[in-house]
Amino acid sequence: MDYFIKKRVNFLDGIFNLFSLTNWLILINLVVFVLSLIVIGVIGEEKFSLLFTLQANSFFSGSIWTPLTSMFLHAGPGHLLANMVSLFFLGNLVEKIIGRKRFFWLYILSGIFAGIFYSVLAYYFGFGIGERLFGSPLTFAVGASGAIFALLGVLAVLIPKGKVYLIMGPLVAIVVEAILLNLYPDFVFMGVLNLIVNAYIIVSILLIFSGSKLIKIAIPWEMPFWVLPFIAIIPLVIIGLVFPLPIGNSAHLGGLIGGLGYAYYLKKKYKRKINSLQRYFR
Repeated sequence: MDYFIKKRVNFLDGIFNLFSLTNWLILINLVVFVLSLIVIGVIGEEKFSLLFTLQANSFFSGSIWTPLTSMFLHAGPGHLLANMVSLFFLGNLVEKIIGRKRFFWLYILSGIFAGIFYSVLAYYFGFGIGERLFGSPLTFAVGASGAIFALLGVLAVLIPKGKVYLIMGPLVAIVVEAILLNLYPDFVFMGVLNLIVNAYIIVSILLIFSGSKLIKIAIPWEMPFWVLPFIAIIPLVIIGLVFPLPIGNSAHLGGLIGGLGYAYYLKKKYKRKINSLQRYFR
C-alpha cells in the first residue's frame, strides 16, 4: 500500500515539475477563464460578479474571499492575454531568482493584499474625485495585475538595472478608447472601435513572440526595472483624474507595495546573494 502511495506521489510530483509554477498559474488562469464563461451562461453575469469578482461594498459586506477569486478572473480575451504574457516574462524570471515556494506565496499573498488595498481605498475614499483615483465602491474588479505588479516590485529592488521592454501600444490604445468613450458615449461605431483595439492588443502580444521587425507596431520601450513602476502607474493616475480608465491603479499600487516590501526583506536577509545578482544584471 505504501509503495503505491509513494508511486502516485512521485507521479504527481513529476507532472507538477514538468512546468514552472509560473506556467502552471498561466494554465490555471486560462482554465478559469473558460469555466467562468460557462458559469456566467448558467447563472448570469450579475450573480457571478457578486459571487466571485471584487467589489468594495461586497467585500465589506462579508464577501471576504473575493480578493482571491477575482485575481484568477479576467474581463475578456485581451485582458487575459495581456496579463498572462506579463506573467510569463516577469513570473518566470522572479521564480528563478527566489525559488518556486517563495514565488507561490509572493504571488498569492500579494494578489490578495492588492485586492484588499483596492477595496479599502474604494470603500472609504471612492467618492467624488476619489472615485477617479481609487475606484468606486460599486465597481467590480478582476485580474491578475495586482500580483503581477508585486513581481515587478521584486525585480525593481533585486535587479533594478535589469532591462525590460514595456509594450506601450496596447496601453495607449486602451487609454485612447477610454477617452473617446467618455467624450462620445453615443458614438455609433464604438463597438467597432472596441473590436479594433482588442485585435490590436492581441496582434501586438503575438508579435512579441514572433521575432519579427513588425514588433515596432506594438511600440516597445526599453527601460530598467526600477523605472517601470513609475511609468506603469503615475501617467495612468494623472489621465484617470480627467478621464475614467478601466484600470485598477490602486490595486496595482497595492501589489507593488507588497512586492517592494518582500524584496527589501530578501535584500536585507540575503545581502551577498543579492549583490552578486545585481552585478550579473548590470
